[in-house]
Amino acid sequence: MSLDSLRSAIPDYAKDLRRNLEFVLGDSKLSAQQLWGTVLATAIASRSAIVLRELAPEARANLSPEAYGAARSAAAVMAMTNVFHRTRHLLSDPEYGRLRAGLRMNVLGDPGVDKVDFELWSLAVSAINACGLCLDSHEQALRRAGVGRETVQEAFRIASVIQAVGVTLEAEAILSE
Repeated sequence: MSLDSLRSAIPDYAKDLRRNLEFVLGDSKLSAQQLWGTVLATAIASRSAIVLRELAPEARANLSPEAYGAARSAAAVMAMTNVFHRTRHLLSDPEYGRLRAGLRMNVLGDPGVDKVDFELWSLAVSAINACGLCLDSHEQALRRAGVGRETVQEAFRIASVIQAVGVTLEAEAILSE
């Protein structure tokens, strides 16, 4: 299956997703690295084997090896930190927020790519994983770096479309068995 096949696999009842996928991949104002890093990181975060299998080769073709690895790192570290910080936030005992996290996250300090790109990818993954604390943190870092709201929104727009395509195609695979 190619990217075209992925689009055509989207059922007619979800044709808006097909158009949205075309839009976020074809009409993005992000740089190629920002776009394809966001696509790869969110495809991983979507937990959809179908989406990841089809989008990873496209991402690899459009990213340097360093950026490809960094996008994967963003997805990995956010998988951990989103659960941790979301849980601390959701617990009614505020004392958990005062405890040391004790989690290794060195990649945040040196991701191997421009920090703005890594922050954008981390924000997009945090959107899928629904961690408000992480979303705020990454959005603030991006805004401090001079990134506009339109760019920030572009990242979570991509995340929302990739997630929705993954959910839809995984459901179709199960329902067609």
